[in-house]
Amino acid sequence: MPAHGLDRDFWRGRRVLVTGHTGFTGGWLCLWLAGLGARVSGFALPPESQSLFAALGLEAGLDSHLGDLRDAPRLKTAIEATRPEIVLHLAAQALVRRAHAAPIDSFAVNVMGTAHLLEALRGCDSLRSVVVVTSDKVYLNRGLARGYREADRLGGREPYAASKACAELVVDCYRHSYFEDRGIAIATARAGNIVGGGDWSADRLVPDAIRAFARREPLRLRHPHATRPWQHVLEACAGYLMLARALTDEAALAAGAWNFGPTPADSRPVAWIAGELARLWGEGAAWETHNPSNAPYEEKLLAVNAAKSAAGLGWKPRWTAGDALARTVPWYRAQIAGQSMRAVSTAQIEEYANAA
Repeated sequence: MPAHGLDRDFWRGRRVLVTGHTGFTGGWLCLWLAGLGARVSGFALPPESQSLFAALGLEAGLDSHLGDLRDAPRLKTAIEATRPEIVLHLAAQALVRRAHAAPIDSFAVNVMGTAHLLEALRGCDSLRSVVVVTSDKVYLNRGLARGYREADRLGGREPYAASKACAELVVDCYRHSYFEDRGIAIATARAGNIVGGGDWSADRLVPDAIRAFARREPLRLRHPHATRPWQHVLEACAGYLMLARALTDEAALAAGAWNFGPTPADSRPVAWIAGELARLWGEGAAWETHNPSNAPYEEKLLAVNAAKSAAGLGWKPRWTAGDALARTVPWYRAQIAGQSMRAVSTAQIEEYANAA
């Protein structure tokens, strides 16, 4: 099946609501959608003091609604105001260590926040399709190297993974109970570990590395031998856009769960990624192991199988993990140099879209 969903003819003038638009992936997705001609609205918490949202100047030209997913009335008001045709749900508490420190908040946002959104969408007569972004960590981790497939058992031994697995169950419930008989398709998207410019979150590998290298300090790694499926943020965004179109055009075929992950060769150890980041940064950048005794549990091996997305959507990785890092480090260098990050980011989107 040929790749589809990235063309302007489909997206031009279409009303799209992105929850989490002030976040890292949401910012890239909104910039791409704006370039495709969509009428983009957003619902999210206010951006952090250092954010991609601010760096790209996304507030101009975007219908931004600030609020908390746990505030159901405010969320419903935003949906009534924007009347979306397509909803891309990215808003979440997305940090593993923060979830470990505050599990109740993470369950409230990731589980009940998703339920609040779907409940509010029940009354939206303009709605055509919904993509709910969860995580590659929703699978019950059995240490499999083959890559987890969409039909594999869900689970979670730590709060973040468990909260996202629970969100999958909420989506499945609402799909069958309230949306299926209306012809409204809902799918979940499970992407691998994403990297790219503009992520400033705490306790994430790339932003931790950039902060350390800028201070001329070594990057400290908790689990250098842990293996993850690494991919550029634009790989995931492309998957979400292609899935949204498939849901809109072929509701019965596209509803369900979809993985978006790299080839097996790009399921790399953390140490490999850190070494590449240090090499690309230069200036004597380095990393060291530092695993405090109170560190929360983290899985050692994780990989996802994206064969379904390749066959059903025509989606496939366009950049290797090395390619992704080769775009990520120069992005941060450009921001430090005071360049226009909207121009830099738009150029990367165009480069990705034109890649074979």
